[in-house]
Amino acid sequence: MAESAPVTVSLVGMPGAGKSTVGVLLAKRLGLGFVDTDLEIQVREGCTLQEFVDARGYRALRRVEEEILLDVALQSRVVATGGSVVYSAAVMARLAGAGPVVYLRAELPILESRVAAAPLRGIASDPDQSYAEVYAERTPLYERYADLAIATGGMKPEQVAEEIARVLRPD
Repeated sequence: MAESAPVTVSLVGMPGAGKSTVGVLLAKRLGLGFVDTDLEIQVREGCTLQEFVDARGYRALRRVEEEILLDVALQSRVVATGGSVVYSAAVMARLAGAGPVVYLRAELPILESRVAAAPLRGIASDPDQSYAEVYAERTPLYERYADLAIATGGMKPEQVAEEIARVLRPD
């Protein structure tokens, strides 16, 4: 890639992969703005993601996420997406057109332990699906859309951000 940082970097991955945490650190490292679509949804809707899912369902959450990501300014930002963003071809095309899409890959047991620590996360998936089933369904989509996949196992968020920056802006 070019010597300068990309204009937009989008982070994708499962809930619990660290998109929000790594995104803030990466934005600081690259000198870019930061947008977290989960927070954008909560501000727009006036409730937590879990409250939204409980009241309107996971499909409605996916629709709102898509609307926000088709509308939000992407220029000069690190974008932490919701885990279900890969279900929208339109959003993924927009993100890919803005800059590299980075998949934060974590192993299922690590993700399950993180999600168990904060169970009311408002995951946009069928309530009849287990987390492992959602993982199995989404992983091929993350891999398909990603320009770069970072295996985050055993790494601290700062190390993940540093590795992404190193790959995107080799000096």
